[in-house]
Amino acid sequence: MLSQGFVSAAAIAASVLFILSLGGLSDQERAKRAVWYGIVGMFVAVAFTAFGPGIGGYWWMVPMMIIGSVIGWVVAKRVGMTEMPQLVAALHSFVGLAAVFVAWNADLERIRVLAAEPGEQFSAFAALVATKDQAELTFLQLEIIFAIFIGAVTFTGSVIAYGKLAGSVDGKPKQLPGGHMLNAAAAALSLVMAIAYMNDAGFWTLLVLAALAFFIGYHLIMGIGGADMPVVVSMLNSYSGWAAAAIGFTLSNDLLIVTGALVGSSGAILSYIMCKAMNRKFLNVILGGFGGPQGAAAEIEGEQVAIDAAGVAAALNDAQSVIIVPGYGMAVAQAQGAVSELTRKLRAKGKEVRFAIHPVAGRLPGHMNVLLAESKVPYDIVLEMDEINEDFPDTDVAIVIGSNDIVNPAAQDDPNSPIAGMPVLEVWKAKNVFVSKRGQGTGYSGIENPLFFKENTRMFYGDAKDSINSLLPLIDD
Repeated sequence: MLSQGFVSAAAIAASVLFILSLGGLSDQERAKRAVWYGIVGMFVAVAFTAFGPGIGGYWWMVPMMIIGSVIGWVVAKRVGMTEMPQLVAALHSFVGLAAVFVAWNADLERIRVLAAEPGEQFSAFAALVATKDQAELTFLQLEIIFAIFIGAVTFTGSVIAYGKLAGSVDGKPKQLPGGHMLNAAAAALSLVMAIAYMNDAGFWTLLVLAALAFFIGYHLIMGIGGADMPVVVSMLNSYSGWAAAAIGFTLSNDLLIVTGALVGSSGAILSYIMCKAMNRKFLNVILGGFGGPQGAAAEIEGEQVAIDAAGVAAALNDAQSVIIVPGYGMAVAQAQGAVSELTRKLRAKGKEVRFAIHPVAGRLPGHMNVLLAESKVPYDIVLEMDEINEDFPDTDVAIVIGSNDIVNPAAQDDPNSPIAGMPVLEVWKAKNVFVSKRGQGTGYSGIENPLFFKENTRMFYGDAKDSINSLLPLIDD
């Protein structure tokens, strides 16, 4: 059994490793090392907590840890990069549910300690509760309420977000009759249950509180459109962090408080950045869902003109500068390897090839960066929107692979468009634009794109991987 001093020192070391991990993830060159910082930090945190003073029950704790680790390893190995956002949402749901269970257990221990005979000895968390005075017990109850509410909202919200990302739940905004009034009523009842609990109404109030919060999480996220899911997942990431921090206060675990605060604050900052990239207000995303134009969207004139691989290859052979814009369609088709090979061949001919990454390309920030890094695309030619947007007028060829909203000129030209005001990649300013797309559909958000009808745009229909592979033998050596 380790002393409290060792546990406290380990908590500090793990906290530093978590901070280094988050800081390192901001740079692609250091990202792999940063991930290892996080892995080592979590191992230290779990090991030193499990073997700390007053901890027991190893006969079931250790097997559960082993089983959970094996399941996590198997799932992570099987999940493809296209399914990574769904996995993140699923993991958030586990954090939220864990917070609910721990909070329930904390109150049961509080009740047990208060009902105990004078002089009775306790261990683990109960021993901590036994040392608290009335004011501290009151704070404990407040922490339990907060953890249950945030944890329950996170759980059901994350489950619905997972379903929308995976396509098993309709991506369109849907609410029950009553809309936001139902959410408001559930929130008001939650407050009533919290007050009743603080006035010793009984453990049942926490069960009702959790049920109401489960409903709020479900109904809130069901009312948000699929195109806003990247923001929602980031928001739920923040919620899971605050839920973990609340449980850290409940358990007097400094490491859990620090870790939860890091996750909560970073998730909140990321949500803000994403809303800014989409020209969306955070409350509008959470309360209103995607869309809601003020009038009829502008009609699109013209027609989509198709082109074959020979035509695209000819333009690439004549071009000196090429910008590739990847989107979720590239991930679905697993075309990143073919795109990397095309990039290699074009650069070998002395052509300038760069990638333009929109902050919300894919289903999560950094999704496209990870795919390109995985396929060995050099980091220095992968640029963010603000770094490359002004270069499109001087670009010979822009290739859009599986993107829709992030290259939609309606965001600038049509004030009635659902994405009006959203910063977009101005690919239509390039001399030639080729759009690799499966068909003539409107994409994930269901918004028509005038780019596809412009005179300098040609539609390169087909599976993205097959389409790019068909170009490779046609590029001059």
